[in-house]
Amino acid sequence: MMITQMAAIVAALCLFGWLGLRARQTVNGIDDYMTARNSQGATTIGLSFLASGMGAWILFAPPEVGAFVGPVALAGYALGAALPFIVFAMLGPVIRRQMPEGRSISEFAERRFGTGMRRWVSLISVLYMSCFLAAELTAIGAITGLLSDLNGQIVIVGVAVTTLVYTTWGGLRASLATDRWQALLLMALLAAVLFVDWKHLPAVAESAKLPGIPFWSAVSVALTLVLAVTAANLFHQGYWQRVWAARDSSSLWKGALLGGGTTIVVVAVVGGLGMSAAMAGLELGQPPIPFFALINEAPQWLGAVALVLAVTLVASSVDTLQNGIASLAVAEKAGLTLTGARWITVALMVPVVVIALQGASVLRLFLIADLLCATAIIPILMGLWSRVTTAAALSGVVAGVIGAVLPGWLMSGSFSEALQIASFPGGVPTLAPFAGAIVASGGVTLLLTTVQRRQR
Repeated sequence: MMITQMAAIVAALCLFGWLGLRARQTVNGIDDYMTARNSQGATTIGLSFLASGMGAWILFAPPEVGAFVGPVALAGYALGAALPFIVFAMLGPVIRRQMPEGRSISEFAERRFGTGMRRWVSLISVLYMSCFLAAELTAIGAITGLLSDLNGQIVIVGVAVTTLVYTTWGGLRASLATDRWQALLLMALLAAVLFVDWKHLPAVAESAKLPGIPFWSAVSVALTLVLAVTAANLFHQGYWQRVWAARDSSSLWKGALLGGGTTIVVVAVVGGLGMSAAMAGLELGQPPIPFFALINEAPQWLGAVALVLAVTLVASSVDTLQNGIASLAVAEKAGLTLTGARWITVALMVPVVVIALQGASVLRLFLIADLLCATAIIPILMGLWSRVTTAAALSGVVAGVIGAVLPGWLMSGSFSEALQIASFPGGVPTLAPFAGAIVASGGVTLLLTTVQRRQR
């Protein structure tokens, strides 16, 4: 069985590598390497949004939310995962018109609010995407250990090296080329897992109830997930690259809606598996892993299918993140050559792989990065309003940082304890820091913009 599992992983990685390397034939210069500008239709953009966003996290987080928090929070999670694509559909065409030669959200921040804001946005973006990369590679190591007797560290290195080879060689076009097939493959594999899992699921007792917590607590969790996921993903440079890769605004609009719609379906279905496992009374493990509890009840061969599904999920998100981080580095360093861009991509992956090999949890760091994104996203997007000044936006960002800490300070009376709350001890997401950051940053930006307008 172990040989079969290894062969399946190697075959999947070889397929992705071949598809990515083929895309190199169409790359023409560093701008095309980073943006594939105005070249992709709606279907490719939509499938790419889906594949880029669907990492191994969907095998852990949505099933756990479904199993323990219930359908309300799961709906919030699905909406939060898809909402960034809706924002791209609405605002992407506007930013494309304002910056037809743009590459990143940090360039937009500089154009509206100066170099200081650009540096801050780039820092937040790199921190968030690095956390995402480390989390995905760590997850594939853990999943390998759960589903096989293979060495998880070997699979981590295999995924990292394979994706690095074709992204450094083919750039964004390589990521887009593999995304199409990865999206179709992950939907087919997920459908197979879904069908077999539910077929072998123990009968649910008539007295079984939907899992969940009190309604308003579930609403609080749902809002937290919507705010955290949406704010963070709007700093995902890989998504912004696809804004300029779209053939035109219509392709971007349709592609973003396709990506968002399919994302809602995938997250809801996988989360539904978690609810089914809980209602069937399965032993969910400690820490709880409802999806893998279901796999244990199914035929042994399904473990190999699920392992290939996990590799596909990780590869599809990792190649996007690798290219996104490299794109930001190129945008920050004027005059960089194509060869230099490739070496930067390789260099940035080294510390990420080292962290992933440690097998440590990066969830807390992930939440902190999400919160940093929440402090800045509203002032940045308000830059689409021409009356917003640099002083208003910068003040809004500072207010967002204060707002992230203020609720904990008011509740505890201690600034140090408030900082501890805003750093999510135990890796538990809470609404107050995110709501405080969003409300304070947006409110102060709007207030100062209004005051400055009246003073003119």
